[in-house]
This record gives sequence, structure tokens and C-alpha cells, in this order.
Amino acid sequence: MTSPLLSTPGAVGADSPDSGVAAHYGDPAHEGRAVERASAWVDRSNRGVVTVTGPDRLTWLNDLTSQLTRGLAPGSGTEALVLDTQGHLRHHLSLVDDGTTTWIHTEPGEGAALAKFLDSMRFMLRVEVADLSGERAVLTLVGPETAEALGSVAPDGVPVRVTPEGTDLFLPADRLVETAEALTAAGTRPAGMWAFEAHRIEYHRVRPGLDTDERTIPHEVDWVGDGRPVALDKGCYPGQETVARVHNLGRPPRRLVMLHLDGTAERLPTVGAPIELDGRTVGRVGTSARHHELGPIALGVVKRSAPTDADLLVEGIAAGQEVVVDPDTGANAKIDLRRRPR
Repeated sequence: MTSPLLSTPGAVGADSPDSGVAAHYGDPAHEGRAVERASAWVDRSNRGVVTVTGPDRLTWLNDLTSQLTRGLAPGSGTEALVLDTQGHLRHHLSLVDDGTTTWIHTEPGEGAALAKFLDSMRFMLRVEVADLSGERAVLTLVGPETAEALGSVAPDGVPVRVTPEGTDLFLPADRLVETAEALTAAGTRPAGMWAFEAHRIEYHRVRPGLDTDERTIPHEVDWVGDGRPVALDKGCYPGQETVARVHNLGRPPRRLVMLHLDGTAERLPTVGAPIELDGRTVGRVGTSARHHELGPIALGVVKRSAPTDADLLVEGIAAGQEVVVDPDTGANAKIDLRRRPR
């Protein structure tokens, strides 16, 4: 599906997995500044959209996922994971409940798979699952002036998911263009996925399928604790045993880092490329981007044993590491890391 917003002047299409939406609108640096300092809208209409209705929906999702959704207040945005029994990721959900319906968006192309999985788990409960990918389009507002930008448009009847990372509008697809144009007229700048991804990397927010692989467990990528997809104060769910074991004992096999890449290289590393230390592979790189102030940056996971002060190498590009997950993370580990505010 190609977004109609790709007809916006200056728009340049993004590569997979974000094909169909804009990488940028002609000025990535200024788009990045708008994301950081003012307000910007980001076309994410290629995201999968799934809804869950019925009186049992929140308790049902509470039992299926890593998040405490039982009693979730209407309008409260959160994230949740569906894990397998070994604690590995199956699905990532960005969700909000409006009082009658739980609205979920997930990675591009994953809406149908998520809806199929959820539908298979309904059993005799009073829930209904629908895949609305293509019928609903996610438009995300980012920046310190987001509240003012939203107030200037205030789309009636549109589910809104507000989080510290941004505000997601679940728009009817036929209202995507008019809403974006209204926001632009009110002073909100269009920003493409390049600026959005650079902002996400800067604040250490992992993207499933790019920054994760088939072996990823939540503690490795800073997904556990307040404001994160894995709640520690809830009942049983698939994969909880792994989460509890690492939480109590610490020391996950790998740890998340942000990489500050050598800016003399004209290229960015490939997703999944090896991270090397003294000629040995110690991890893999995930997403990378050119930040308007920090320069080229990336997220990666490295072995827990890799020294936290070591300089690394990715596809021939020198990379300094910023520690995100402490090697001994867990309940019994004393962790004193400077974290970027979320």
C-alpha cells in the first residue's frame, strides 16, 4: 500500500520495512529539528492496525501479553509483548483502549498475523478481533509542542494514543490527507521516517524485527519495568518464567547499546551486520540513522561479556558505544546508568 501523502511536495519514499511512506520531505535535518524542538507529523500509515472489542478484552489481553492491561484507563497508551514460552518475541503491540475498543498498531505487514493469532486465542471469551490494516491509518505527532498541534486539529471520533514518545492518531484512511494538511497549515512540519527513526534511536527505543532477532529476550533490550512493555507487577503470561529468572538473577546473555558511528563513512551499516571487537564478532547491529545533531547513530546488541568501554567496529565503521542495558541488569544488580529521559 502506497500512502497518498507521498504526493506531498518533496516527499521521497522510504525503503523496506517502511516502503509506502516517506523517508523525508526534502530536508531531513530540519525535519529532525522539528521532531526535537517543535512539532512534526509522521506518516506511519503502513502500520498494521488491529482492534479488540468485547467486555473481556482487557483481562484477556492481560493474560496473553507481558503488560498489565486489566483495568487500563481509557486513553492510556502503552505497549505489550506476546512472547513464546522461552521468552522470545512473537508480536509487539502499541495499544490504547477507548472504553469500548482496544486499538493496536504493529509493524508494517504484521497486522494480519497478529489478528490471526489473537483470534485463535479467543476460546469462549467475549472478545472480537478485527484486522483494520488499510482501513485505518496511523499518523504520529512528535515533539514538545505536540499537545498544541493536536489541539489545533482535534479530530472528532478518532482514537488517540498518547505516550512520552509521541501521539498516534488511528485515522480513517480517507481522512489521512486532510488531517495532515490541517496540521501543516497550523504550523506542524511534515517529517519522514529518517527523522523519526533517528529520534527513536537517540532515546534507545528498540524496534521489533530490526533491533531484535529470534533470540531476543526482554531484559536484553530495555523492555522491562515502568513505562516499558513488560510489567513486573502482574500475573502469569507466556514467557514470564524467563523474565522472572533474569529479573531475579540478572545477567542476560546480551545487552543493548547505542553506537556513535564514525562520521567519515558515507554509508550506514546494514541491519543484522556483525559488531566486532578485536576481530571477533560480539553482536549485531540493528537500525541506524543520521541524526541532525549527533551524526550517524545506531542501536545494537552485544554479548554481556563485551567490555562497556570498548570501541567497536561495524562493517569497517568505527563505533563508540553508549551503554543502555547494564551487563548485570536485574533485580539484584546495582545499576547506575545515565539514561535519556523517556
